[in-house]
Amino acid sequence: MRRAAAVNNVAPAEARAPRTVDDTGLPFLFLAELVSKVLHQRGQLRLAELASHLKLNMAVVDPLIAFLRAEKLCEVARAGNSGTDADIAFLLTETGRQRAAAALSRNAYAGPAPVTLAAYTAQVQAQSVAGVHVTHAHMAQVFDGIVANPRVLAQLGAAMNSGRALFLHGLAGSGKTFLAERLRDLLSGAIAVPYALMIDGEVVPFFDTVQHQLTGEPAAAGFGTDRGIDRGSAPDMRWVRGVRRPAALAGGELTLDMLDLRFDPHTRLYQAPPHLKSNNGIFIIDDLGRQRCSPEALMNRWIVPMDRNVDYLTLHTGHTFQVPFDVIVVFSSNFVPHRLSDGAFLRRLGYKIEVPPASTDEYALLFRNACEQAGVGFDADVFDYLLDCHRQRNVPLLACYPRDLVRQLRDLARYEDRAPELSRRTLDWAWDNYFAADGPPGRPPELDRRERGSMENL
Repeated sequence: MRRAAAVNNVAPAEARAPRTVDDTGLPFLFLAELVSKVLHQRGQLRLAELASHLKLNMAVVDPLIAFLRAEKLCEVARAGNSGTDADIAFLLTETGRQRAAAALSRNAYAGPAPVTLAAYTAQVQAQSVAGVHVTHAHMAQVFDGIVANPRVLAQLGAAMNSGRALFLHGLAGSGKTFLAERLRDLLSGAIAVPYALMIDGEVVPFFDTVQHQLTGEPAAAGFGTDRGIDRGSAPDMRWVRGVRRPAALAGGELTLDMLDLRFDPHTRLYQAPPHLKSNNGIFIIDDLGRQRCSPEALMNRWIVPMDRNVDYLTLHTGHTFQVPFDVIVVFSSNFVPHRLSDGAFLRRLGYKIEVPPASTDEYALLFRNACEQAGVGFDADVFDYLLDCHRQRNVPLLACYPRDLVRQLRDLARYEDRAPELSRRTLDWAWDNYFAADGPPGRPPELDRRERGSMENL
């Protein structure tokens, strides 16, 4: 089980803002270079504007500006007519622009000041997903109004409390992806993430507006108020607080290189892998077995992270470093687990949960809901006819069918410029479109098989 920890009993994001360059944990020359890159990209800036961009106190930025001025890399300019210090702005000299351009050619990052890898690791441990507690009441609240197998929901709730990886398997269209995505709502508490990380002199952008969504909750929810935090000082603004626990979804497009740290030689920026940005949350690998790499290779990539709660990444300079792996990994596949991997990997999967086809009652509720959403009147007799079609052709009651069939009824009604209706005629039409290989439900399956046999003999 992962163990929550923090530096000096204070999570880094809860500590006071750095008041000196040393307090940032970053090298002086690195910060001076970052200031020059910002001035190169944004031009003339006041001290307050520069501090706001870097997410640092002006007391930290002031000595950096003084150093650049002493080195003849920066000079003072006037940005107003009031004659006060508020009019003072700074811009690079020609030599400063050349130095900044050289720095940008190595790493183009010029955003908020990063935090150290050690600080980030401590923050991840302090807000670990292992501390999330899922109860039956919480499960019922999150899945209220959703048609799902009660046994599967109980398994998912217990799996979330384990903090371990889980494997969802079942027929295509049984609702595995939908259930996996809803698991995110079981993760309570907002977290804090940094704008960027500094690793061995390199800056890796981290905060992602797509993956890291703000909740409006208090910063780092769940943290105590009696941990020695200096409440009289401003927080460290290099952290984004009130972030919803992340949930990333990767499907058939996933490749092994996407799980490594990548440096783009054109933009000269790093891109953190999705599972690193998913720390303290969920990473869903959907449709496992359909990726461009083999399932064995993909699963072998996860053995060490899932076993030791750490991962290893490499900078483009060749430096390899350790990062925390505080992620609930959810594998979703149409294949049963033993077809995709060996026992060594399967032992590391805490739960292997089958999502079965819907029961008759569940299917009826799904169909009623689909009709209501599409504005189609429900007819119990026609629905019984649909169930007979499923039985005659041995088609399982998958959760995706009601929505897809009813949408076709709606589409046909729009084309015929009339109100949508549920009848045997329209259902035959929709079934024929959807299950083309089986023919319309009103035709005997034996006739379709004879026709297919005749075609094969031609």
